[in-house]
Amino acid sequence: MGVSGSVMAQGAGAVVRGLPDFTELVEQVGPSVVNIRTLEKARPTETMPGGTDEEMQELFRRFFGVPIPNAPRQAPRQNRPQEEAQPKGVGSGFILSADGFIMTNAHVVDGADEVLVTLTDKREFKARIVGADKRTDVAVVKIQATGLPAVKVGDVSRLRVGEWVMAIGSPFGLENTVTAGIVSAKQRDTGDYLSFIQTDVAINPGNSGGPLINMRGEVVGINSQIYSRSGGFMGISFAIPMDEAMRVSEQLRASGRVSRGRIGVQIAPVTKEVAESIGLGKAQGVLVRGVEESSPAEKAGLEAGDIITRFDGKVIDKPADLPRAVGNTKPGSKVGITVFRRGGHKDLNITVAEIEPEKVAAASAEKKAPATTGQPWGLAVSDLTEAQKKEFRVRGGVRVDAATDMAARAGIREGDLILAIANAEVTSLKEFELIMSRVDKNRPISVLIRRGDGAQYVLIRPGK
Repeated sequence: MGVSGSVMAQGAGAVVRGLPDFTELVEQVGPSVVNIRTLEKARPTETMPGGTDEEMQELFRRFFGVPIPNAPRQAPRQNRPQEEAQPKGVGSGFILSADGFIMTNAHVVDGADEVLVTLTDKREFKARIVGADKRTDVAVVKIQATGLPAVKVGDVSRLRVGEWVMAIGSPFGLENTVTAGIVSAKQRDTGDYLSFIQTDVAINPGNSGGPLINMRGEVVGINSQIYSRSGGFMGISFAIPMDEAMRVSEQLRASGRVSRGRIGVQIAPVTKEVAESIGLGKAQGVLVRGVEESSPAEKAGLEAGDIITRFDGKVIDKPADLPRAVGNTKPGSKVGITVFRRGGHKDLNITVAEIEPEKVAAASAEKKAPATTGQPWGLAVSDLTEAQKKEFRVRGGVRVDAATDMAARAGIREGDLILAIANAEVTSLKEFELIMSRVDKNRPISVLIRRGDGAQYVLIRPGK
């Protein structure tokens, strides 16, 4: 026993510690956590097939012991008041400031006609929605109260994978429920505008909007999502990092909305094969598949086929990095952007605009010009007319009239535009023929094509 204990104590330099005690944290942070109930006005509903609403509810209770899921509670059919406020949902939140600002998830208050906040001392307040941002799922509500116990906001950069964290919320409406676990991962990409903190803290419906708390009693995240195949907790939960949430909340409190930057590009990942074929080296950055007309990107000189490697000094390593960097940039700011284009890096300046709904571009019929064949690659192409260049917003290129053999296997098809081959820009049919006469027919070549509103690289490989 003594020998084995000694080995365990010395093995692999492990530090033996006792399990943490969360009691003091609960006493410290618990009063800052609130329960949020939302109400919505009843709308006329049709009777369910097979009987009245009440009959169907009773049938469901008899067989399953619970009401019909998501079914609103109905008043008796006779004399049912119109526009009566009905329970909509239950969530959690926490007090940001002593004067009544409370943070929660946007989906907790979305569509609510009334928001009711209950404190741990059982006081209940009607709350006003200050603002909600669906993209990050952050919302701020306000109650008329003073002297409230506000949370301490922690430094997310100090959060380490493996450290203990705790959650307080109202799962299934069970107020002030405490659960605990560890940080499973950081920077987990599951959203467009932010990455999440992944934990194994038990989170269930009703925990949404509640705080994720470190062992120093600081809030480091907002419990927001779970991964589940059953609808209940399965050991994986996600929290919005508090630094991102605070940035959003500051804008919501100032103006009721969040202003984000945009530059007007469609993007795609850069694969290892493409990176090697065009001389980029490793797979990094994001491929510009398309540039919106009259967008900041077009005005700055970005082109389809460019690979963005830096934005405002920040390294762009994967597709998720760019929308986050651009979105966090104040509209109107002029920033530097670095692109990899035809074998070399190029620095541009771009003025960031404010985000707006994406434009939907429609493609029109194309006119054909005399064709030529790029053999032995299996390509038949033709020059673009001036009208086509204007329509597709390109300076040059050739149109694919037919793709067979190796070109077809590479994914090229009729109607594609070829903009570059082996890092050389294709400006015309004559230029296409010249480039094709010089390429090594025994090695794969990279081809930048435009299809619809997007551009992408493909590799044509020699062989049968």
